[in-house]
Amino acid sequence: MSPPEELVKQWEREQVVVEDTEDWQKSPDFPGLERVAGLDLSFIKGDDVNACSQLVVLSYPDLEVLYEDSQMVTLTAPYMPGFLAFRETPFLLEALQRLEKDKPTLLPQVVFVDGNGLFHYREFGLACHVGVLSGLPCVGVAKNLLQVQGVFKNEEHKSQISALQKGGDSFPLRANSGKVLGKALRSSDRSTKPVYVSVGHKISLDTAVQLTYSCSRFRVPEPIRQADCRSREYLRAHFPAAKTGTGSTE
Repeated sequence: MSPPEELVKQWEREQVVVEDTEDWQKSPDFPGLERVAGLDLSFIKGDDVNACSQLVVLSYPDLEVLYEDSQMVTLTAPYMPGFLAFRETPFLLEALQRLEKDKPTLLPQVVFVDGNGLFHYREFGLACHVGVLSGLPCVGVAKNLLQVQGVFKNEEHKSQISALQKGGDSFPLRANSGKVLGKALRSSDRSTKPVYVSVGHKISLDTAVQLTYSCSRFRVPEPIRQADCRSREYLRAHFPAAKTGTGSTE
């Protein structure tokens, strides 16, 4: 395998757009936004090679399922911390390509990924890969904090979480350099545990956070929650004796 830094093509990193690019992003109620998607992979516990790749497309703002695609895939790249995208991106892109071929009118206007975007070791996580290679606006939403670039799950971080009083409240995830790489968001009044939002491509951080909140009925935004639930259901139906789980979040 090539040295880790060589695995991320420089041209891809340079393509990431961290600003709003679409008309529907210009207003906080997102007029013109009709379709949002969620992508996820679920594994059979104890098997880190075979997984269910899942795509769902939901209506917006109703968040009703318009389309779903479940496919068993075989991962060939080994898991390396910090390089989750190289294992998962090809299969997630294939799901989007199948949709574009079979039901082009349902192609999403924005994609949510269960993972990070700029909030990453090299500021180029799974959401950046998916966004740049698909050309679609993409948001990374992680359930667990990636401790990176001086952001730690320490007492200060816990205190900031405690200060999130209601759904929609957030605070920045600031690197040692002072750069804001993402935000911790209390996505629902029902949950005091935040999610971690970062830009993948073609969207600003503030818009990504607001959109994540508007797509959240529970802690996890509905596009990702539906993708996770449906991939697990697929595995339970086809492998009834197996326990399921999601992959690492980066």
